[in-house]
Amino acid sequence: MNDSGLVNSLTGSAITICVLALLVTLMLGLVRALQGPSLEDRLAAVLLLGTGGVAFLLLLAVLWSAPALIDVALLLALLAAVVAAAMTRQEGRSD
Repeated sequence: MNDSGLVNSLTGSAITICVLALLVTLMLGLVRALQGPSLEDRLAAVLLLGTGGVAFLLLLAVLWSAPALIDVALLLALLAAVVAAAMTRQEGRSD
């Protein structure tokens, strides 16, 4: 195995480990979003899901060489911002 093959193998392994760590983080965030005792906890969890989801999709785009996933990640980032704004507006109305 030449040096570039070793680097590609190590890079692929590192990205796979990061993807698995992000999946664990996203699962914990989903639990908090569903279970969170307050709206603030749910809002933080939704923001975590949006950010983690974008990171997850970007890592998969690199791992699978799929540039279309970058577009999906950008769309998810926009939707996460809209959801955060909607939840903040909902909190303001309940006061």
